[in-house]
Amino acid sequence: MFVPTIIILTTYPTLAIKEEAIRLGFMSCGVSKAVFLEEEAPRLEQWLQKGQHGNMQYMENHFDKRLDPRLLVDGAHSVVTVLLNYFPEESQNPDSYKISKYAYGTDYHSVIKDKLKALLFFIQSQYGEVHGRAFVDSAPVMDKAWAVKSGLGWMGKNSNVLTKKTGSFYFIAELILDINLEPDAPTTDHCGSCTACIDACPTQAIVSPYVVDGSKCISYFTIELKEAFPDGMGKQFDDWMFGCDVCQDVCPWNRFSKPHTEPNFKLLPAIKTFTKKDWEEITEDVFVEVFKHSPLKRSKWSGLQRNIRALKDRFD
Repeated sequence: MFVPTIIILTTYPTLAIKEEAIRLGFMSCGVSKAVFLEEEAPRLEQWLQKGQHGNMQYMENHFDKRLDPRLLVDGAHSVVTVLLNYFPEESQNPDSYKISKYAYGTDYHSVIKDKLKALLFFIQSQYGEVHGRAFVDSAPVMDKAWAVKSGLGWMGKNSNVLTKKTGSFYFIAELILDINLEPDAPTTDHCGSCTACIDACPTQAIVSPYVVDGSKCISYFTIELKEAFPDGMGKQFDDWMFGCDVCQDVCPWNRFSKPHTEPNFKLLPAIKTFTKKDWEEITEDVFVEVFKHSPLKRSKWSGLQRNIRALKDRFD
């Protein structure tokens, strides 16, 4: 008679991992099982079919991998999701073009990646041979879905993950691991009847609660789009040169945002002092040198100058 082999998978203690994540500077840490994101699949498919990703063609790639972490890490059993606060204590020069708060300091990719590698090293040192990968916007991973699934917050009507204690000004990243960890339970939605983000969006990009048409978002135009803007589009941008925080700024839960303690996210001196004239007159060589470690380099000097021209054209 055939007797099937029974494999017993040990559940590793998650509390020590979460405590180490906090010690490394993360705001919070949650765990979920590495499974197919069944609820997200039809939403993503519909979003893509409607062209709400605009010219972000990379969103069409690796559809299956976006929904199943086991296709990214062999033998994956757990997704460890972390949040890292970036809410600033200081503000940029008010006489300047607006920049999204996440771009005030050093590029977050390297900062978070280093912390995740340290967390993975801790896990391996404690529990032996553990395989996994760190993800910080570098692969087809649905960060917000995993944050919600891990109980770190709920999906707000502006499609940002919200928390009652700290709002939504934080980065989301993951470790996908081949060990079993105790999963957390999702939290509940606390947006209620509020429509502040929908009402305030300058380009009406939040087309319905929980659905953002990326092709209408100011962040898409000023960062992702590499082509010229449609005529007159800059009239809706309200001085946003790089990104947009409007839907977060008006969210009532962000009244509880607390300043971060990450030295790398400290407001860059140039962003603190630059006026509109400084941005208009900066040369490419100076831009490359001053902002070589900044998220602003993603748009490049030419992209920012295009954005500025669109903002100035409002008054012509």
